[in-house]
Amino acid sequence: MNPIFYRSVTVIVVFLLLIVSLIPLTAHGAPAFARTEETTVPLRVTTGNQEGYTIKVLALRTDSGLFVDIESFSRALRLSFRQENGVILMEETDAVPGSSCQLRSDNNFALFVPKDARRMKRVVQLQSAPVLRDGKLYLPVLHACRLFTLWLDKDVVYDYSSGIMTAWFWGTRLGDSVSYVGSVRPGELRAAIEGGKIISEEPGTIIKGVNVENKANGVVIMFSASGKAVRAELKKPDESGRAYFTLRNASCNVDALTKLFSGGLVKSVTPVASDGESLQFAIDLDAEGYRIKTVEFQRDEKNNQYLVYVMSDADVKGIRQKEKELQIARVLNSDVEKWRLNTIVLDAGHGGHDPGAIGVKGTREKDIVLNIVRDLGGLISKKWPDVRVVYTRKDDRFIPLHERGKIANRSGGKLFVSVHCNANNKRHIKGSEVYILGPHKSKAALEVAMFENSVITKEEDYRERYKGFSAEYLIMSSMAQSAFAKQSADLAVEVQNRIGRPNSTNGRGVRQAGFMVLWTPSMPSILVEAGYLSNSEEERVLRDRQEQTKIAYRIFQGVESYRKSYEREQLAAMGK
Repeated sequence: MNPIFYRSVTVIVVFLLLIVSLIPLTAHGAPAFARTEETTVPLRVTTGNQEGYTIKVLALRTDSGLFVDIESFSRALRLSFRQENGVILMEETDAVPGSSCQLRSDNNFALFVPKDARRMKRVVQLQSAPVLRDGKLYLPVLHACRLFTLWLDKDVVYDYSSGIMTAWFWGTRLGDSVSYVGSVRPGELRAAIEGGKIISEEPGTIIKGVNVENKANGVVIMFSASGKAVRAELKKPDESGRAYFTLRNASCNVDALTKLFSGGLVKSVTPVASDGESLQFAIDLDAEGYRIKTVEFQRDEKNNQYLVYVMSDADVKGIRQKEKELQIARVLNSDVEKWRLNTIVLDAGHGGHDPGAIGVKGTREKDIVLNIVRDLGGLISKKWPDVRVVYTRKDDRFIPLHERGKIANRSGGKLFVSVHCNANNKRHIKGSEVYILGPHKSKAALEVAMFENSVITKEEDYRERYKGFSAEYLIMSSMAQSAFAKQSADLAVEVQNRIGRPNSTNGRGVRQAGFMVLWTPSMPSILVEAGYLSNSEEERVLRDRQEQTKIAYRIFQGVESYRKSYEREQLAAMGK
């Protein structure tokens, strides 16, 4: 295409977007609903090979039409998200490298940012602005489907006649790709959702890092940048010790550059919202522990850094005391890290060419437990952002038993939760069970362990690989696991107390048996049998997508209760 023509079209589009942004809020703002009714809209997600799931998305039926909750929609599509103050940031969890989508209430623009820096950002104009109601963002159902279609380049549609939304997440999208709709080329103006208006995206500077260097008579705060120089301003500290450093036409990764410091003159450096064209850092100084003399800044052109100098009176005695406190804090933090539950390993049983137990109606164990584990992992990530979730498998693949424990150990796991479904030739038996590693104490426990261990026959060279695994090895493994026996039992009790269903016929309480998958992990470990696929009534429950989510939530509640109790005990022990 002729470059002159292309630039002309770009200018026209930007001008039109500018005009649209100036239309009064009554055209773009949140509609005033005269009547609202909470409801749900079924979402059918197809993942390929005749597989998928159906889940309900929260919605509002209003006099203006049907509006769906974007947070509920993204959760149903298994996207990660966080929402605060009318802004929602969603990210692809399974796609590589993936991208993110940002929406803001009362703003007609959505921002798509690829994780691959070589690809361009995209900005698309929505047909209506998201509505903020009771802390949730809503879009008309058709507009919401269009948003996810443009972002993910997958067909997401709503059928008025059936009242069902459908998302095809398998293969490439039918028709032309929409992955470049709204692409923003470097140097061009673009519509930005920040502040709800059109702003310039002309390249200024990007702050890549913030470091603090302590000196005997103060500190130097270094803001490392990339891009051209921009105008900077420094507002001196107020009585509380807070100073503001502002850079015009600059940006940064807010989460990555939010810094907290324990001890020392600088307490924190935090990016804060400004006027949409500036980047502002709030610098909190310890005005009580130090007497601040001067605060100045300058730009280091050679290294492309902005340097803020904070001068204070030197207090040798105080410095030594703070260094001692820091050393003690480092030791305590090191001890805390050893027991802090910062990594949980989730293991979905079977997979790939090993379907596991198969129900009367053909329900496969590997599919059910994968859904439960994904839901459980999503809950942990949402509720505990400080906890890392590691999966032995996140899709339909076969992972050997011996490798599952190795994955847990390599990742530094602090808990290991393996999820399965049961089966028995006695079709009336039903109910959930939780196991820990140990010699079996009943014939039923032995039969369950033998069934789950039989998966090794589906591995290549299994006779050679597992020839050392015997009853003696089980005893040795149980002895090695004795350091975690109490924690494993406590965790199992908490989980069993919550997943147990009424009218269970297989008894209650925690059981133990020689599950090979529990032999290797060097951490508290449990195996959850969610129910019996051999029981037709329970198979119906287990194959229900909403019931799978409920099971995941009950397991999470058990882990949550265990975590609170465990960390309370550890803190009490450290205080003695």
